[in-house]
Amino acid sequence: MAARRTAARVRDFYAAALTEAERLQLADARRVDGLDEEIALLRVRLRSALEQRPQDFDLLREGIALLVRAVATQYRLSPRARKDLADRMAAVLNSVGDQILPADGGDR
Repeated sequence: MAARRTAARVRDFYAAALTEAERLQLADARRVDGLDEEIALLRVRLRSALEQRPQDFDLLREGIALLVRAVATQYRLSPRARKDLADRMAAVLNSVGDQILPADGGDR
């Protein structure tokens, strides 16, 4: 019960600094699970930075570093992400195996 009151106070604390539109967006943001949207946004922004300022290596390096940290955090925090990663790795290994030894036995 105390944890709920604390969480509500924190929400109220930050909500006071937001506009009404931002408070509505914050409510929507609370329903987003994981970091998929943020990682996608970082990728879009990184691509835009590369297109608009291809010589700004500091900006690109920082953008890439931020993206790497976000992806690493996503996999470190999410059990579902761990399973997804394991499934993807298994699919890659199966694909490589199919290339080396096709299911039809390689008869041509």
